[in-house]
Amino acid sequence: MKYLIIGNGVASLGAIEGIRVTDREGAITVISDEPVPTYGRPLISYLLAGKIGKERLALRDDAFYAANKVTLKLATKVAKIDTKAKAVTTEAGEVVAYDKLLIATGGVPFRPPMAGLEGEGVYSFTTFAHAEALAEVAGRVKKAVVIGGGLIGLKAAESLFDRGVAVSIVELAPRVLSMAFDDKAGKIVSERLGKIGLKVFCNVSAKEIKREGGKIKGVLLSDGAFLDADIVVVAIGVIPASSLAKDAGVKVDRGILVDDHLAASSPGVYAAGDVAQAPDMLVEGTRVVPIWPNAFNQGYYAGKNMAGDASSYHGGLAMNSISFYGLATTSVGLVNPPADDAGFEVHDVLNPEAGTYRKLVFQGDRLVGCVLVGDIDSAGLYTGFIRFKFPLDAAARQKLIDGAPSILMWPEDFFDENWNPVGAKETV
Repeated sequence: MKYLIIGNGVASLGAIEGIRVTDREGAITVISDEPVPTYGRPLISYLLAGKIGKERLALRDDAFYAANKVTLKLATKVAKIDTKAKAVTTEAGEVVAYDKLLIATGGVPFRPPMAGLEGEGVYSFTTFAHAEALAEVAGRVKKAVVIGGGLIGLKAAESLFDRGVAVSIVELAPRVLSMAFDDKAGKIVSERLGKIGLKVFCNVSAKEIKREGGKIKGVLLSDGAFLDADIVVVAIGVIPASSLAKDAGVKVDRGILVDDHLAASSPGVYAAGDVAQAPDMLVEGTRVVPIWPNAFNQGYYAGKNMAGDASSYHGGLAMNSISFYGLATTSVGLVNPPADDAGFEVHDVLNPEAGTYRKLVFQGDRLVGCVLVGDIDSAGLYTGFIRFKFPLDAAARQKLIDGAPSILMWPEDFFDENWNPVGAKETV
């Protein structure tokens, strides 16, 4: 069996491990347009900040690829997929045949139409190369504007600030981290960043990047304000890198459409990670959830299915846990339910003095989302209630609302099924 994986992110690692659970001998080839093996993408902010060196980025060493009999083709870009011939062609003209193909091409930065965007001084921040490029100029610039207040934008801003650069963050939404937080949580994070010295501008967009003689002078905002800048980081978000699949006739919606075996519409083709539109644990149907744990799990299940071990992927769970200058935050599940949907019930507790916030979202008799800011000690327990969809009676629900979740509230049959082996005898 010949397995081919396009992309070498964490989904690729999951796929390699998933394949080798069943098939120890099939040939695995990984093609990546990046020049380095799989690395921890969340770590690139620490690389930019100067807190770690590039040698700390690798997730697996050469021994991993050797032990799993993987052929790596780095700095190699795929130009075309031929699903009928079961082969891909690289930009260099090499043809690589496959029996099973995994498309794990991830996402690419979204670049909005904006005057002044093209030219020197504009950066993205999703890859090792992006971090290297920013690190190279960070010591020579004084001011930066980061367009986008999501996770990527905030980590880029934090890293540049740690290098001594004055940073302004521009976010179109009413709050930073708009997808993971609500207004109250976003305000706490903005206030923390402001106290440290970063400037945050919400409810406003970047209208134009102003240049003089080709060099960036600053960013004009939609409200008429002007922010001085030497460089601009565009971190509005990423979109699935699905063009290869679409050109090959594979069905694509927002991402590559896959079933619960991570199989795409074309025979022998699978997709995983940020490029895949896969089943979701809480939302009916499929969606793209571009987070690390989902990417690895999707890759793992795709690998098992590619190798013939039929295994259902039960869906991903939106989940973020990050700290901003000592302010710990966690967001899990559905945290911003539709305001006009009476099926959801929201409870929140804000303590401005302590800088803490807890928000719980219920749907029927189940917890489906939570936001924790400042105090995240119970994050694992809340996540368990969400992930395993435990039913809650009135008393249990109130304990969660009061901030007192306990593993003792989990159903006994859950422990019996997951920790007590069938036929095991009690010992005295």
